[in-house]
Amino acid sequence: MKILYHHRTASKDGQAVHIEEMIGSLRALGHEVHVVAPGGESAPEDKARMGDDAGWVHRLRARLPKWVYELLELAYSLVAYRRLAAAAKVFQPDLIYERYNLYLLSGLMLKKRLGLPLLLEVNAPLADERDKFGGLALPRLARWAEGVVWRGADAVLPVTKVLGAMVAARGVPPQRLVVIPNGINEEHFDAAPSPEDAKQALGWDGALVLGFTGFVRDWHGMDRVIRWMATDAAPGNARLLVVGDGPAREDLERLALALRLGERVRFTGVISRDEVPRHVAAFDIALQPAVVAYASPLKLFEYLALGKAIVAPRQPNIEEVLDDDVNALLFDPAEAGALETLLARLASDAALRRRLGEGAHATIGRLHLTWLGNAQRVVALGQSLRAGGAEAGPGPATPATQVMSPTGPMNATNPTNADGAKDVKA
Repeated sequence: MKILYHHRTASKDGQAVHIEEMIGSLRALGHEVHVVAPGGESAPEDKARMGDDAGWVHRLRARLPKWVYELLELAYSLVAYRRLAAAAKVFQPDLIYERYNLYLLSGLMLKKRLGLPLLLEVNAPLADERDKFGGLALPRLARWAEGVVWRGADAVLPVTKVLGAMVAARGVPPQRLVVIPNGINEEHFDAAPSPEDAKQALGWDGALVLGFTGFVRDWHGMDRVIRWMATDAAPGNARLLVVGDGPAREDLERLALALRLGERVRFTGVISRDEVPRHVAAFDIALQPAVVAYASPLKLFEYLALGKAIVAPRQPNIEEVLDDDVNALLFDPAEAGALETLLARLASDAALRRRLGEGAHATIGRLHLTWLGNAQRVVALGQSLRAGGAEAGPGPATPATQVMSPTGPMNATNPTNADGAKDVKA
């Protein structure tokens, strides 16, 4: 298939990982992918870096009035549409795959002009998210634009069932929804060193390492972990490794200093994605202290791939992947001290850590949580939409729109195998 892949993401963080891995996996399956994005497609050496973000975007947003910035976002749709139309004229794609972003209408515009199927990947309800965390000057316009794109796509691909329900509540028929969570590149993580070698490289031989990866923010709750590190419940050999950077780093470093934790807490700062496996390999306890209600956190899949004992909040989107006492320990985020209790329990029980780690590693194969599997599902869905007629849209006659599930077949006929590929799904 010939896939026109469109996104407006400038960040070099987990978003870029998703984009790069999906494009790479689609190509690995033998499909042609033409990328239309700000600045063009990233070169292989310009891979996402863990804990990085698009600083220039945030600086621009900070300097402009919100309403001006939002109108510029909407106007960018015209610029992107011209680029997409020019690319489509030469490339002659079979479908459009777009990563949803707020005020981005260009993929839908091209779909309407050419009658191509539009598959829309949705990672967050951005109008609600920005209204809550960053503020919107034009909330009605934002929600209008979001709803138009969601309802106009032939298939919407939310990353969790929870997010899928939010999309459905905005008028998207459930039969158009196919949940495809994040995944991992197995080859990337197969190259990770042993835990012993990883700890030795850090100068932490014999340590009990707690770890977190990603762009750390205040709401992640890492301050609770640092405070726990300073209590008698934390073994003397306990160490905390934060792989990445973020706006919460300064405050967390100050807190660790005030609690006299010294070298027991370490931040790597921004690192290459290629370096992530060798750092995560050192973890004995992998941390997800908090997460928004609809997300599919990339770090969880990395923890699972390397067989780590995971601590995470008990909430529906997390329970789509994690099972308490099987591949993780889950705590009630509303219960005071619940996270700390589980940290103490895991820190004192090596056998429990081993058992949870084995369950975590098995989860990747059991649920087929790989980027390659995700790409196979996207291709199968695209083929089904084309066979059913893109102009008609995904209705009851389109076989790829019968089930919304992150782990089961995409539909009753399991089009995951429609291209003859191995049955790998995410």
